[in-house]
Amino acid sequence: MSDIRDISLAPSGEMKIRWVERNMPVLSSIGREFVKTKPFAGLKIALSVHLEAKTAYLCRVMEMGGAEMYVTGSNPLSTHDDVAAALASKGMQVFAKHGCSMNEYMDELRNVLRPGPNIIIDDGGDLVNLLHTEMRDLIPGVIGGCEETTTGIHRLKIMAREGTLRFPMVMVNEADCKHMFDNRYGTGQSVWDGINRTTNLIVAGKYVVVSGYGWCGKGVSLRAKGLGAKVIITETDPVRALEAVMDGYEVMPMAKAAKVGDMFVTVTGCSDVITPEHFESMKDGAILTNAGHFDVEVDMAGLNRLAVEKYEARHNIEGYVLPNGKTLFVIAEGRLVNLAAGDGHPAEIMDMSFAIQAMSAEYLVKHRDSLEPGVIPVPRETDEAVAYKKLASMGVEIDQLSDKQKDYLGL
Repeated sequence: MSDIRDISLAPSGEMKIRWVERNMPVLSSIGREFVKTKPFAGLKIALSVHLEAKTAYLCRVMEMGGAEMYVTGSNPLSTHDDVAAALASKGMQVFAKHGCSMNEYMDELRNVLRPGPNIIIDDGGDLVNLLHTEMRDLIPGVIGGCEETTTGIHRLKIMAREGTLRFPMVMVNEADCKHMFDNRYGTGQSVWDGINRTTNLIVAGKYVVVSGYGWCGKGVSLRAKGLGAKVIITETDPVRALEAVMDGYEVMPMAKAAKVGDMFVTVTGCSDVITPEHFESMKDGAILTNAGHFDVEVDMAGLNRLAVEKYEARHNIEGYVLPNGKTLFVIAEGRLVNLAAGDGHPAEIMDMSFAIQAMSAEYLVKHRDSLEPGVIPVPRETDEAVAYKKLASMGVEIDQLSDKQKDYLGL
């Protein structure tokens, strides 16, 4: 039985799902194939991904393939209650409420696992972690799973290296059709959508500090530059730092950047990127945001300890008054700004990411007898199939290698 906020919200959620369906042609084409082939017939899928309209449509596509879906969100502030209601109104098992407590969130994760899933679709690794700690008795029934994020894959690689990962996990985030588009263009646009609609402030002329110059950081920086910001990059990787320099950005340590920045966006996948020593040197009125998976990149616990006063400055913006009299502003409690303060990535971008998810889950089922526990890459043919489908949906044609060219390249 589902556990959602209000089933009467379903019509609003249904309207959102119909809108994204119209703008996700690749996933729709996979859904039409799934209706015929039913690759998940008789299987249970537990999904924990930011529960908004695009995720809901992925759930319906998996259901088209015969799956029995058990659905929750991967962040308490990114769940859309009307979307959850829309899924539940059609009989899907949904356990998600916007703004729930951390204890309630953990209960939601447990609820989607209790029926005994065969496939895991994870975003950040919380479902996999629960299966390997509290609910190990369910592991024998798991064929495998798919991980959506950089952070989640980092956690999986540690488990695989330590020999504790008990089933195969496909590294969806490392597929080209995921990170090259979702992380760069999706994060780049949606982060600034969230910041701009929440603050109603101009970006042009401001110093924007972006922490981390991976694919997400590249996208956030590019969009900030396009909005007229003066962009500063902080990094710990010398190669990425060098790349940022050659892309035309200033690069410096956070200790220096903290004194200069007007807006801060963390996208590292690590913890303690901005800490109390940095808070104390920041400008009065500096705005702090996080676009990494967990709310640990901006040290919110440290900021709460340091502040002498906290107040709501605007919807979804908290003001923190420091002992030195300066006020810092944090958007969405330091959680994912593009989802907790916006609508997440554009539908056309998630079309590719979720197509990779759906096809990777199908791959796990088809190869269930030959895959070993550990992390496995998305097959290259899956990447290319999604790219071809996306190009076709855009009316774009490309050349094909001739047999002579294939011979020349040794293919």
